[in-house]
Amino acid sequence: MLTMDDVLGQVGEFGWFQKQAFLTLCLLSAAFAPIYVGIVFLAFTPDHRCLSPGVAELSRRCGWSLAEELNYTVPGPGAAGEAFPRHCRSYEVDWNQSGLSCVDPLASLATNRSHLPLGPCRHGWVYDTPGSSIVTEFNLVCDNSWKVDLFQSCVNLGFFLGSLGVGYIADRFGRKFCLLATTLVGAVLGVLTAVAPDYPSLLLFRLLHGLVSKGSWTSGYVLITEFVGVGYRRMVAILYQTAFTVGLVLLSGLAYVIPHWRRLQLATSLPTFLLLLYYWCVPESPRWLLSQKRNTQVIKIIDHIAQKNGKSPLPDLKTLSLAEDVTEKLSPSFADLFSTPHLRKHTLILMYLWFTSSVLYQGLIMHVGATGGNLHLDFLYSALVEFPAAFIILTTIDRFGLIRPLVVSNLVAGAACAVMIFISHATAVGVEKEAKTSDGQLSSGRNPGTELSGPIPHCQDLHWLNITVACFGRMGITIVFQLVCLVNAELYPTFIRNLGVMVCSSLCDLGGIITPFLVFRLMEVWQGLPLILFAVLGLVAGGMTLLLPETKGVTLPETIEDAENLGRIAKPKENTIYLQIQTSECAGS
Repeated sequence: MLTMDDVLGQVGEFGWFQKQAFLTLCLLSAAFAPIYVGIVFLAFTPDHRCLSPGVAELSRRCGWSLAEELNYTVPGPGAAGEAFPRHCRSYEVDWNQSGLSCVDPLASLATNRSHLPLGPCRHGWVYDTPGSSIVTEFNLVCDNSWKVDLFQSCVNLGFFLGSLGVGYIADRFGRKFCLLATTLVGAVLGVLTAVAPDYPSLLLFRLLHGLVSKGSWTSGYVLITEFVGVGYRRMVAILYQTAFTVGLVLLSGLAYVIPHWRRLQLATSLPTFLLLLYYWCVPESPRWLLSQKRNTQVIKIIDHIAQKNGKSPLPDLKTLSLAEDVTEKLSPSFADLFSTPHLRKHTLILMYLWFTSSVLYQGLIMHVGATGGNLHLDFLYSALVEFPAAFIILTTIDRFGLIRPLVVSNLVAGAACAVMIFISHATAVGVEKEAKTSDGQLSSGRNPGTELSGPIPHCQDLHWLNITVACFGRMGITIVFQLVCLVNAELYPTFIRNLGVMVCSSLCDLGGIITPFLVFRLMEVWQGLPLILFAVLGLVAGGMTLLLPETKGVTLPETIEDAENLGRIAKPKENTIYLQIQTSECAGS
């Protein structure tokens, strides 16, 4: 009597069949990248200013350059510590009046521009960008800037709600059915998002897209880990997630070529219809079929795997059975995740790790993202950091297992955030000094419309130090993200494995919902305040990870009892899924 891993060892743990399925499913992982972080390009906020009727005509009449037009007609920086009014406020001036001169036209109205009244942008905005985004099309700036955060929170809310339902569907009706259904619906919703006529419909399509897209990605993840033998399970899981990083890199190049958000959305959505070819390319998981007692289909798939891998089919494979006292099929239930003491502890810890990973991963991107520079290059550099993370995982888990690298990575991410707190404080001190210098220049008669000199060298050096430390934090939390997904899949038995991954990872989505608002609201109090929260979350996560059992070299649990006994001294296996092979050859091997 053999387990499924034993059978895969005979027909090929990572042969041609598994390699073909792996490369095919990696396309699904790469296609998920624009959904998860596409907001960076779909909703980028370019430099903008109020649209003032008459300014364009006055500029043409006077022959101003763009710099001169901004200098003469746009408010300068506000008081120290306040937002710059140049983006959201305009001079309450009738620019069509004939008395305005071409040299400092506001001088005839007030000796000091600070005495001129400012008002909101009543006529819209002018955006300095050759492309477009949902921000420029729907004017999501100034008082409406929170709607950009809501746009991203909607997709995370979709992830969260989908995790509760799609995981059950995958365990109840099969990985392949769930993958195909969610892929089809996701592709349609991606196209509908690109043609959304207004902001409310955009939010609706974004929410529904999130509802199915994560289920598609997770079904592919579970499917590929169940196709391969125990010796390759971790490798394919890590590389499957690395394909997501490849999607990030490709997204940056695609966004550079297509700077208009509707065309970019179509360019990332239409190719996903090709993933429906999985119906003919990828079979159902034999582990799931076995847990549902669909033995005939399991035998056909095993024979197909053996044929594709150039192995001889297992002779006289007659029956497959569950060595349990009950005879009915195993049906997944949410209560199963908390049915035993160890499963209960593992579920709660994994939920916290998922939540922490999301808050730190997205929070670090948001906290460092407002540094200016080239949007596409900044995104590319931050994506490239994730490749070394995958290399570190592949070179350490076979030697140290999963738990110790997971602990260290959480501690590195938390420590990096702690260091950034002090850098943020030092930067704030430098900015305060620069603001005082600015006030001195203003009082000495400098034209308020002109720009100050560049940042002081001290602040510039701290900026690069902050970016470097943030990269270490980003690498650490990327490793956590990949490892926690792997650990999650290995701690649950087959019939609730997909449900366990989806439910626990739903806390990742909950973190994604609140992170945009959490980061920016705390930054209004103090710039380093979010980093304190990140540091505490990361360091606590490192300690809690020590309570999880190591799964290095352990066969995937097939029953709740197997999952409960993880980490204990090995005992004779009971209640395990077996393949009964009636042949003297196999009995002697």
